[in-house]
Amino acid sequence: MLSLSKHTSNFSLNKMTQYDVAIIGSGPGGYVAAIRCAQLGFKTAVIEKYNTLGGTCLNVGCIPSKALLDSTEHYHNAKTTFQKHGIQLDNLKVDFTQMIKRKNEVVKQTCDGVSFLMKKNKIDVLTGVGSFVDAKTISIQNDKGEKQEIQAKHIIIATGSKPASLPNIVIDKERIISSTEALTLKEIPKEMIVIGGGVIGCEMASVYARIGTKVRIVEYLPNLIPTMDKDLSKELERVMRKLGVEMHLGFKVKEVMRVDNEVMVSAEDAEGKTHDWSADYCLMAVGRKPFTENLGLEKAGLKTDEKGRITVNENLQTSVENIFAIGDVVRGAMLAHKAEEEGVFVAEFLAGQKPHINYNLIPGVVYTWPEVAAVGNTEEELIKNKIPFKKGSFPFRASGRARASMDLDGFIKILAHAETDEILGVHMIGPRMADLIMEAVVAMEYRASAEDISRMSHPHPTFSEAFREACLAATENRALHI
Repeated sequence: MLSLSKHTSNFSLNKMTQYDVAIIGSGPGGYVAAIRCAQLGFKTAVIEKYNTLGGTCLNVGCIPSKALLDSTEHYHNAKTTFQKHGIQLDNLKVDFTQMIKRKNEVVKQTCDGVSFLMKKNKIDVLTGVGSFVDAKTISIQNDKGEKQEIQAKHIIIATGSKPASLPNIVIDKERIISSTEALTLKEIPKEMIVIGGGVIGCEMASVYARIGTKVRIVEYLPNLIPTMDKDLSKELERVMRKLGVEMHLGFKVKEVMRVDNEVMVSAEDAEGKTHDWSADYCLMAVGRKPFTENLGLEKAGLKTDEKGRITVNENLQTSVENIFAIGDVVRGAMLAHKAEEEGVFVAEFLAGQKPHINYNLIPGVVYTWPEVAAVGNTEEELIKNKIPFKKGSFPFRASGRARASMDLDGFIKILAHAETDEILGVHMIGPRMADLIMEAVVAMEYRASAEDISRMSHPHPTFSEAFREACLAATENRALHI
């Protein structure tokens, strides 16, 4: 594969280069948009301030976190279940340095793959910080202070997001850390306090709890993963407690203070009582915020809203006709695959096609173990919107495949319209749900009913049978194996 250093364009004082499309940011939204633009015949450039492509997702987000989640889950299984399988191990231990090394190798291979795709599709990669000079001109400054300007008929802003914090709490990147630093620690923490019980908080808590860290999650709301169906929240809380993670739900963090190599955290519970804890690391996992600073948006005639997002219309077009924005810098879930879909959408829109995105059917996943995945409406949303529904669920404890693999935690829940039987929401927690959720997405894209799925033959024994059983349970309580 081609290394990025061989592919990055050189700075030049020659005549300003003209492009059909220039994309600021090379994360999943940006690089996918670039590929689709190139496929459609546009002369395309990607501007990336770092020396590797892939943005947060590939470098310090999705890919490295999944690598560590897999490594630590292997260790946890070896420690807790291998003996039951008849596998005897002596002197089992964690080589954390090797775990981090392997994670780095996965990241490099993935980023190098994106660089190869840029070369394959004849996309110019310009390394440096990009900012608007005007609505069609971008200035790019590299780390040597050298500048060049390019012009483009169309510009796509795909600069992603960065970790957020709480008021008056500064992430020092040493003891008070974000997910970025949590993926590159040099040691296994003895104790870690995770502030935030959302996707990032639960995933990183899982990584470190599995390898011996005493982990506490402090969450302001009364549920983990509060944006997902409450039944998923309850089950994930149960399995996280089994892993040894302490939960402090409904707690408001008042202060985080570093004292030498310790972090002191003070929080208030629902009754107003103050609780104090200390740990060697505190992970701030309270979400992310759009990265729209220092882009010179005002020079292009653009503004951001109170959350730092760029306002776009149904075609992801900003208030300036030739400028588009996608991914974490616009409204909607901050998901890599959502950004990819938007990147493709803009490219095809520019080509005069009629692309479409169904935002209701973009799945969400939490890569704990068991995995959590969902698509469509939650039960709470259906109740709030007064949509009549029926539901069916099936526990993995009743699945032969789950018994064989010792993955007994979790369930699949189906929500279907009470009158038409159309599937409105699917909520899963169990083994390999990140992959299985796509059966639900495909079914819902074609507006399948629960009865449709229940009439389809599913291979036995598989985890997918649980999806069919949940659909059977939603249609006159016809589940066969419970």
